[in-house]
Amino acid sequence: MKTIARSIALSLAVVSASMSAEHSVTSAPWGTAKDGSAVELWTLKNKAGMEARIATYGGIIVSLTAPDRAGKFADVVLGKSSLAEYEAGHPFFGCITGRYANRIGGAKFTLDGQEVKVTPTGGAKHSLHGGKVGFDKKVWSAQKIEKPDAVGVAMYYVSADGEEGYPGELACVVTYLLSDSNELSIDYAATTTKPTVVNLTNHSYFNLAGEGSGTALDHELTLYADGFTATDADLIPTGAITPVKGTPLDFTTAHQIGERINADYEPLKQGMGYDHNFVINGSGLKKAALVHEPKSGRVMEVLTTEVGVQLYTANHLKGVAGKNGHKYEARDAFCLETQRFPDSPNKPAFSSATLRPGETYHHQTLFRFSAR
Repeated sequence: MKTIARSIALSLAVVSASMSAEHSVTSAPWGTAKDGSAVELWTLKNKAGMEARIATYGGIIVSLTAPDRAGKFADVVLGKSSLAEYEAGHPFFGCITGRYANRIGGAKFTLDGQEVKVTPTGGAKHSLHGGKVGFDKKVWSAQKIEKPDAVGVAMYYVSADGEEGYPGELACVVTYLLSDSNELSIDYAATTTKPTVVNLTNHSYFNLAGEGSGTALDHELTLYADGFTATDADLIPTGAITPVKGTPLDFTTAHQIGERINADYEPLKQGMGYDHNFVINGSGLKKAALVHEPKSGRVMEVLTTEVGVQLYTANHLKGVAGKNGHKYEARDAFCLETQRFPDSPNKPAFSSATLRPGETYHHQTLFRFSAR
């Protein structure tokens, strides 16, 4: 399966020997994981000066710089400073989440008439982001990508049959590509040896004013979504899709994230703020979100081939130690996690998350940065 993973990576990357001298993609040792695996930190730089640093531990986006309206760069993702700090525990900063991102109710589902039990998370009755030891805690292998107008790294991991309870050996490739037009694309692919379920995403916490700068509630958000998946008190979808019109979850026109976050609305009480999966309008590679930070002028557009995007406003951060001596508090960031709907394996009406032998799971998300 590792050979299959490598072949998927190569099929996703057009390798060019004529890369401009203004580009660079380099790797450096970043310590040794608790399991003895050597961890690398990859640095991608484009000709515009934007930089992404990505660790092979969890595929974590450790830092990501973007220019403001004056051309000044700042790191716009929250995170930790070292491998040891990530291994000590963190709230999924910047990582690949899988095999199944978001929630599976009751930590079980039925596939082809058979009940599958997966690992509950944190002593809870449900499973979150792949279980106790999800893809965020695995050391991935890496391969350089060079193109005429972009640089990147392809990371691959082979998940054993039965890992965290999921059936099938799953060969996964996640490809990060930083273009000269200040776009970071993440391309996910996977194949399996048995019928299984797959839902991969990235869990970056963004603050376009710069990590450690304080609240993200003043960011102006547009979501290209007319509905959201209603949930119960445990944030497990009920199966219903609720229109956003007339609710504090209506971001079809731009609103500050904090404008209605404390409204007297049951879904906001359930999530302690925004922690909701929105049903993206359209098909193919389409706009999911646009975020504008008014002080810096930074803009981030999110495009994806997926059907849903989870808006999470970092509601549970509380004095979390971060990079550069910073402390992160609740609502100091936001996440936009492109995905299949939460609990899709238990909701037949939702878009299927099932992957079968001979098929290839594929998901592309693009983060496009600019300023105004």
